[in-house]
Amino acid sequence: MKPKLQIPEIPEEDQTPVVKALLVLLEQFAERIQEQDEEIARLKNEINILKGEKKRPVFKGSQLDAQTDSDEPGPDDNSSGEGQPKKRAGSSKRRKNSQLTIHEDKTVPPEEPVPEGARFKGYRDFVVQDLVIEVHNTRYRLERWVTPEGKEIVGQLPAALKNRHFGPQLTRYILYQHHHCQTTQPLLLEQLREWGVDISAGQINQLLMADQALFHAEKEALLQAGLSASDYVTVDDSGARHQGKNGYVTQIGNEFFAWFSSTDTKSRVNFLALLRAGHQDYVLTEAALCYMQQQKLPAAPLAALRQHVGQRIASRGDWEELLASLSITRTRHLRIATEGALLGSVLDHGLCDDLVIVSDDAGQFNVLQHALCWVHAERLIHKLIPLNDLHREDVARVRGQVWDLYRDLKAYKRQPDEATRATLTRRFDAVFTQRTRFATLDRTLKGIHRNKAELLRVLDRPEIPLHTNGSETDIRDYVKKRKVSGGTRSEEGRRCRDTFISLKKTCRKLGISFWQYLADRLDIGDQSIAPLPDIVRERAAATTY
Repeated sequence: MKPKLQIPEIPEEDQTPVVKALLVLLEQFAERIQEQDEEIARLKNEINILKGEKKRPVFKGSQLDAQTDSDEPGPDDNSSGEGQPKKRAGSSKRRKNSQLTIHEDKTVPPEEPVPEGARFKGYRDFVVQDLVIEVHNTRYRLERWVTPEGKEIVGQLPAALKNRHFGPQLTRYILYQHHHCQTTQPLLLEQLREWGVDISAGQINQLLMADQALFHAEKEALLQAGLSASDYVTVDDSGARHQGKNGYVTQIGNEFFAWFSSTDTKSRVNFLALLRAGHQDYVLTEAALCYMQQQKLPAAPLAALRQHVGQRIASRGDWEELLASLSITRTRHLRIATEGALLGSVLDHGLCDDLVIVSDDAGQFNVLQHALCWVHAERLIHKLIPLNDLHREDVARVRGQVWDLYRDLKAYKRQPDEATRATLTRRFDAVFTQRTRFATLDRTLKGIHRNKAELLRVLDRPEIPLHTNGSETDIRDYVKKRKVSGGTRSEEGRRCRDTFISLKKTCRKLGISFWQYLADRLDIGDQSIAPLPDIVRERAAATTY
């Protein structure tokens, strides 16, 4: 292992302006060398994987949120929750068999003969859980009749079959295994054939993708319900391959719902288009023009667009025609104008009037009322490479100050008041404007301080979270799906992937069994689960912060 770069410690009295400038330069060079070493290590790791060798171990990320939950935050703090220690596994016991439905009773007498005069003392129950997995084939014999007039009358198949040769229980199982358990289609085919199901790879693919309009409609309505009923959403994105090309998936959600959409880009235009929640129009409102002005759209195109204020453009094609007719052709001008018109559409439909968007500081998410994730901000300090003991002391001290401030912000969320708000604002300035003995750390703190408004948004809106952990947890399932199954080939396959992961994650957040949800929507059972958008609205309305 290469020895770490060490910059000699020079006493303060010997640090002339020239020496200080040289030390800053040395820190920059050392930081660049460190980045190059990391890049070389990453490339070596990829080469090792291609050779079939072991890859480097993955280290855990920042534990800032867990570390600030106890009264004494620190790097070894293992508590969780709002100041409450973790419960040991099994600390709240329940009777294992109390909730089980008994399907069959079997009475077992003693093996030895019962002597005369013995008294019967009842039973000692021993409950065994098991599964019965078997193929069940049904032949529907549709009666055919011919009336005296020659008209043929034929019996009809149950509606739940949808005229397929595979029943709803089998369809339910395939959907659950593929979308919930990440089972690939080849493994499903092998498993079903081993059980005696006569099915082909193409038929499995059809059951996964064909006639899913009901699920797609519920997924699209989910975003509109979540945006209109919520005070905030957290957002994130990740890679999503499609047709052999790299694409992106965007996640939008909170504690009530999760919604995913795969697209070819992850620009702000794309994000604003998704926030329209299914609407396809572009609206030139005063808010849209104000946004364009803030983004420094030149006066000439801004004046041309102002002539159409209040106009609603129905489709993307019509919007492009309008821009062309106004001689707005430069790429930057097209982008700003399109972003503004999309923002006008979002606000005009009343979906995000008072919505806070919490992100990891990716530029495409910086719209509306924007807040930043503290875990990602602290990670910038955590990733710094100290070059001597003085640097290490300063990094440790500053991280401790950030932990303290973060913990107190969490306490403020529970009980906000004006005096505490003013104190926290002053403490933020003190932490992120201080001068240390590590020039790179000073630059990092200065960069974080520029995001003061977004990081302290919680002072105005105590209901919002201080991190995007929820989004990162949600999108982890998508990443696992990508690693297991690779990418999608058809547009319908990509759409189904987004739909079912959105519905699955939302069911989990609402405490609904995805297995029972599929049964409900496939007309198996009593259809007792209400539409998920309605449940999201109900839960959001019942939540008080």
